[in-house]
Amino acid sequence: MSLEFRDFTGPDIAEVVDGLARLRITVFRDWPYLYEGDFDYERSYLARYAKGDSIVVGAYDGAEMVGAATGMPLGDHADDFRAAFDGTGIDFGDVFYCAESVLLPGYRGQGAGHAFFDRREAHARRLGYSRVAFCGVVRPADHPARPEGYRPLDGFWGARGYERLDGVVAEFSWRDIGDEGQTAKPLQFWMRTL
Repeated sequence: MSLEFRDFTGPDIAEVVDGLARLRITVFRDWPYLYEGDFDYERSYLARYAKGDSIVVGAYDGAEMVGAATGMPLGDHADDFRAAFDGTGIDFGDVFYCAESVLLPGYRGQGAGHAFFDRREAHARRLGYSRVAFCGVVRPADHPARPEGYRPLDGFWGARGYERLDGVVAEFSWRDIGDEGQTAKPLQFWMRTL
């Protein structure tokens, strides 16, 4: 199978919001997110990407979106991430935020992860950003839902030049599969200079 990648920016993002919402719900059900998704919440959350300097990179198998990655200026997430960056001296205005990367399991191992980062980083460069950051959920090593043989993506991220920002951890709440309510999860930030 070969994947085709398409970039969507600005108002054009609105045409892929529903497909991206379904992908997020499907992919984030798996480890390590274990997310009990809600389509209406997803559509509302993703609608903000259709404004400003955001990008959605879609991965397609024919006409079907089988993966996607998003990005937007970190300043557009200031309310969500301000506490995590307090005291770091990092200027939100210098950082482009690579948010989610989701890909259906059958399409993994074909270079989509690199394509997602390459295209978002190129977009950030065109916009004049000097740094790119993202965050990933941190789960305990002994979590009962952790799959046997699970390999974290730290090596992949490090090989792309990203470094863990020690102490820069955000918290987000969502409902894990099977839970009655939301609980806070730590999300570790990584960053690289472009």
